[in-house]
Amino acid sequence: MSSSRRGLFRGAAKAALNTAVPSVEAGSPPPAGFSSDELERYSRQLVLEGWGAAQQKRLRESSVLVVGAGALGSPVAAYLAGAGVGRLGIADDDVVELSNLHRQTLHATPDLGQQKAHVAVARLQLVNPDVLVEPYPVRFAKDNADALVVGHDLVVDCSDSFATRYRVNRACCVSGQWLVEGGVVGVSGMVMSIRPGTSACYRCAFPAAPENAATCAEAGVLGPAAGVIGSLMALEALKSLGGMEGALLDAFLQVDLASYDFLRVETARRPLCRDCG
Repeated sequence: MSSSRRGLFRGAAKAALNTAVPSVEAGSPPPAGFSSDELERYSRQLVLEGWGAAQQKRLRESSVLVVGAGALGSPVAAYLAGAGVGRLGIADDDVVELSNLHRQTLHATPDLGQQKAHVAVARLQLVNPDVLVEPYPVRFAKDNADALVVGHDLVVDCSDSFATRYRVNRACCVSGQWLVEGGVVGVSGMVMSIRPGTSACYRCAFPAAPENAATCAEAGVLGPAAGVIGSLMALEALKSLGGMEGALLDAFLQVDLASYDFLRVETARRPLCRDCG
């Protein structure tokens, strides 16, 4: 980037911060806790309407657990790290396989055979060295679910099985952690945000897993489709963490990328739901 463009965006970020923090005078040092590098790194966010110093600080103080470092977890983790989430946990017990590489953008050919969680940490630290990224090379299971979600402000479930999704949903409902759910297969997917005790949970919307549902290994998946769904999940997470309006609460978004149809389906809490009822 040229020095003139760099100065332009740094100045715009300072102006946004000055608006959000009235006590800061033009030309003064950055507000406490914001370095010049941070102003430049997050300048495009700080000039965004509805996103200022308060939202950026809130994001930096947040902790997010990403369950799965694959097709959905790759864009989710990369965008959250780039945006400045303070702490990211990456939970995945798989190793990188050759068949992963067309869609799992955190991983590359030299990573074959390595733990996805550890590879993800290395890549994300290159994206943003100011973010604390912690690997959890374990499968999200009944005996470790509570320990994995505790201490996080929000969980993003990027797993690839219904059993894990229901397990994550229940753990978040029990502990009260906010949750973003999503899934992709072929060229379609869904996204949903959940605030336990307030909005419908995943089991409220889907009381039981569909029978004979095809997996990505059986039905296939195109990389860009996973990228689109993962990006929407990251957007939902940032909306929640930053306090922005418009989160997919009491609804889920069904996306058909073959026809580019986006359908918002309303749902509601079920009083007898065995996860959140």
